[in-house]
Formats: sequence, structure tokens, C-alpha cells
Amino acid sequence: MFLLRLPQALCVLSACVCLVLAYGEDDIEVNYADTYYNEITEGDTPEPTPSTAPCSSSNLNKWDKIFSMLENSQMRENMLLQYADDIIKVEMGSLRQEMLRFVAQYGSSCGIAVETAGRRTALQLEGRLRETLERLKIRDQTTAAGGNSVGNSNHLEAIMQQLLSTAQTLASRLAKLETSCFSSPGAGTGMNSKTRSQLPEVGAAGTSEQEVTSREVALDGVLAALQQTRVELEEVQRSSRQRQLPAGCEMALLFPMRSRRIYTSVISNVPLSLTAFTACMWVKPTTVSNKTVLLSYGNRRNPYEIQLLLSQTSAFFTIGGEAHLVEARGVVNPAGSSEWIHLCGAWSSEQGLASLWAGGKKVATTPGVAEGHVLPDGGSFQLGQERNGCCAQNSESGVPGFEGGFDPKLAFAGKMTGVNMWDRVLSMEEISQLALSEGQGCEQRGNIVAWGVTEMVPHGGAQFIH
Repeated sequence: MFLLRLPQALCVLSACVCLVLAYGEDDIEVNYADTYYNEITEGDTPEPTPSTAPCSSSNLNKWDKIFSMLENSQMRENMLLQYADDIIKVEMGSLRQEMLRFVAQYGSSCGIAVETAGRRTALQLEGRLRETLERLKIRDQTTAAGGNSVGNSNHLEAIMQQLLSTAQTLASRLAKLETSCFSSPGAGTGMNSKTRSQLPEVGAAGTSEQEVTSREVALDGVLAALQQTRVELEEVQRSSRQRQLPAGCEMALLFPMRSRRIYTSVISNVPLSLTAFTACMWVKPTTVSNKTVLLSYGNRRNPYEIQLLLSQTSAFFTIGGEAHLVEARGVVNPAGSSEWIHLCGAWSSEQGLASLWAGGKKVATTPGVAEGHVLPDGGSFQLGQERNGCCAQNSESGVPGFEGGFDPKLAFAGKMTGVNMWDRVLSMEEISQLALSEGQGCEQRGNIVAWGVTEMVPHGGAQFIH
């Protein structure tokens, strides 16, 4: 047991000896000088001591230098990254402004140019593909007639069909792109950069979509309101046209009721010895009987030289008597019309051709009407009645200017304007212009009877209205 512990004891003893020898080699000087108090006298000034940087050491090993270099490089990297970030933000902002300004100035034209070029390319591609496909079909027919194999041609034909379908799809997509691009709000409108800068940023996509949707809903509401307003304005214009006079006329004759006393005499200073004429007028009847006289001219020998009549839904025009009659059916409403009707009667003695016009259109023509006849002069011309000599003169009426011979069943009730008469047959273009309700037909006055110029004397309750 003792022998086993002996080597361990020797090792411990040798270690102690080494320690003593090591401490003995160092020179340890202990200075027990007198202690001094930190006192500064009046004549003493402290000597300046050299300043050294804190935590600085003149003796740096390679690891300290490596760590210092790493710290400096990390700091410089952070500074460079911050500077690059600032530069990118500024440059991207300026680039965005420039792009918005470019789009505002040239967006519409560039979009149209791109769309035109794309469509032209698609059409050219489609045309060439069709041409190639036709050539392949002709080649297939030739090879089939010669007994050769057509498997390769069929494969090429399938490929060309696919290319053709692709070209058509491309064309349809370009059309959709054009529609969506130019129908979007602000597309091609030339908004400036200030207006566009006020729009939401790209990051706020949800807000932009909501604003666009709300704007579309508001525009739809405005469009519906405008359409409703348009309908109401059309109704107002229609009702105002019914109350107003047609063809630019400024006055009209009012026949308030059927009466033998209510009519209007036309006193023309031009002789009515005529071989051709055209008589036109605007009428708005209140009611229409079996025979309603609009215009009548005659003398004692023949009271029915000229007559323009209404009967239920038809219009009649006679020359020299009822034997020479022109009839047009479906011209008027028997219960009265809420709109003005333009009627014309034309006749020529040379050919005996009589025509009746309604609304600027020829509705009836009859040949051989009073061919070679000459209208006699010196007759009486009246509106709203005819002088037929059926009734004895009523001397007890006491109405100034009243003359007997009128039948109340033939009287016209309603309004009449634009009464004119020419000594020739007017052309179709002239009558069409006279029949324009929105035109100025009243300014085209006849040379036999001129509305607003020739003297017309209302009798009974007939009167001029404006």
C-alpha cells in the first residue's frame, strides 16, 4: 500500500518545488514611500499629462485587427444600404411622375397605335395562315389523285388549323383589351400628372376597385336619370308642338263650331282664270262629318269648281264638279286629330291629271279630270264652307256680312293655317318642303292666294289666333 502511494507523493513534491523556483525568479519591489495628500498650493500648477484614447492599445494582435475591420465593414455596409435605399426611393418617385406625365400626354395615341398595330398583325397572320391552309388543301388533293401518302399533309393541316385558331383567339383578345382599355375611367382622357397623383397608390388596390365600382354605379344612376329626363322632354316637346302652329306659321284661323254663319272669305286680287293650280293648307279638325268643306270656289253657274273636302277618314279633291273626283282614304281620324295635317290638291288642264297630297306624299292620282277645262273668274272663294244655294237667305239674322246659301252640316270645325294657292303644279320636292312640320313652309307663299298677304275676312265666330 505504501509503495503504491509513493509515486503520487513524489509528483506533488516536485510540483511544489517548481512553484517556489518560479516565484523566486521574479523581482518584486515594494515601495513603502511616504503618503502624499492631494493638495494643490497657490504657486503649484499641475503638469499636463498626455491624453490617450480610451480603450486604445498600441499593441494589437491580428485578431483584434480582424475584429476592427469586420466592425468597420459592417458599419460601411449599413451606410451604403441606407444611401442606396434613399436613392431608389427618390429615383422611383421621379420615374413615376415622369411615367404619369407621359401617359397623360401620349397615353391615348400610344394606346390607339398599339391597338392598331396589334390588330393589323393579327389580320395579316390570319390571312397568311388561311392562304397556307388553302395551299395545303390543294396539295393534299393533288397527292391523293397521284396515290401518294397524305399523312404528313394531314398533320400539317392540323397544325395550321391550330395556328389559325390561335390567331383568331389573339384577335378577339385584342378586341377585348381595346374595349376594356378605352372604356375604363380616365383612359385616353388626357388627365394630367396632378390629377393622377391624387389617385390611390398601387398598393391600395382594394380601395381603387371600390372607388371605381362606386363611380360606375353613380354614372349608371346619372345615365338613367338623363334617359328619364330625355323621355320627359320629348313628351313636353310633343305636347308643345301640338299646341304650336306648324311650319313656322305665326297665326291660324279658328272655326270654333259648325255653323252656317262661321266661315272665312278669301278676296284675291289675282284673276282665277286658271288652267293649272296647286292649293295647300294645314288643318287640325275637331270633328269630321260625312262631308266637311275645307276650301271651296265657284260661281252662280257652278258652285263646285274647286273643292277640298274631308269625309270620315278620307280626303276628296274635285275640279269642275263632283263628277271629277280624287279620293284618298285613311288620311284623317274621324274623331278629330290631335296633330296638324298638311293637304294639297294639284290639277293641270292640259293632261287632266289631278293629284291629292297628304303629309308631303302623293296619296291619290286620277287622270282625265276636267281635261281642257278653264276655271272661270269672278267666283267666290271661301274657307270652311261652300256656297250651294240650298238655303234661303236669312234676312232676319242681322249679322253684318252674312250671306245665305251655307249648310251647317258641311261646316268645318277646328284650326286652319298656311293656306296658299299657285297657278301651276308644284313639284314633289316643293310640296315635301311645305309639309315639314318643323320647317318654314309658311314663308313659301302662293302667287294666287298668299297666307298672311291675301285678304281673308272671318265671318260669324271665325277668328285669327296667334
